[in-house]
Amino acid sequence: MKKEKDQIVYGIHAVTEALDAGRELEKVLIKSARGTSDAFGELRNRLIAEKIPFQHVPQEKLNTITRKNHQGVIAYVSEIQYSEIEFILPEIFQKGKNPLILVLDQVSDVRNFGAIARTAECAAVDAIVVPYKGSARITAEAVKTSAGALHSIPVCRHPDLRLLLDYLKSSGLQVFAASEKAEGTIYQADLTGPAAILMGAEDQGVSAALLEFVDHSVSIPQYGTIGSLNVSVAAGVVIYEAVRQRMQAAIPAGSAG
Repeated sequence: MKKEKDQIVYGIHAVTEALDAGRELEKVLIKSARGTSDAFGELRNRLIAEKIPFQHVPQEKLNTITRKNHQGVIAYVSEIQYSEIEFILPEIFQKGKNPLILVLDQVSDVRNFGAIARTAECAAVDAIVVPYKGSARITAEAVKTSAGALHSIPVCRHPDLRLLLDYLKSSGLQVFAASEKAEGTIYQADLTGPAAILMGAEDQGVSAALLEFVDHSVSIPQYGTIGSLNVSVAAGVVIYEAVRQRMQAAIPAGSAG
């Protein structure tokens, strides 16, 4: 519990000061009540303008997080500084690199998120993109599980993953969704070009709404009796298949294997 409390800022003025200081906030919880003050309204408008997720919750919810004088506002402070995919992707192309972007749809477990980030950093994935709402918070535990990778690999937030996928596709990337229902496997897919890999939530996989926006759905062959892989393991399998294909493609024709 202490770790959780170390990552919060509470009180209207304290949260406002944190924003003024440029601190990255994961999300803000605001008391659900009628007749809120102008200060609440000003803070809410600022959160909207700065695209910081916030949620109205009962007073009791806030009290379970801290019994101190929170004034109806509690903010979770991020362990990292988020990046913007719209700035990162052009830079990747300008460097002459072949982009490999990882998109996570509602992956909410911090340990899974940290493990995925660790694999992505080891594989030189260029960026991880998550939605504003529903994604795991970047806590100290997530950073620890990532072995510090979350301080190295760019992590981006986006308000609408459907628009994000459209942006990636219009930028020349092929979008591959990992889905158990896909007919083709990752070993049949061509991951050598500019690509984005979309992984879904731990329990539900990629949402049906997002599957409509992808170029290819691919599966990981499974021959056991358990229905699915852990999402961090599945992400590692897909990412390193992309790495394997790209390494193979880089070998000049006629070279010894």
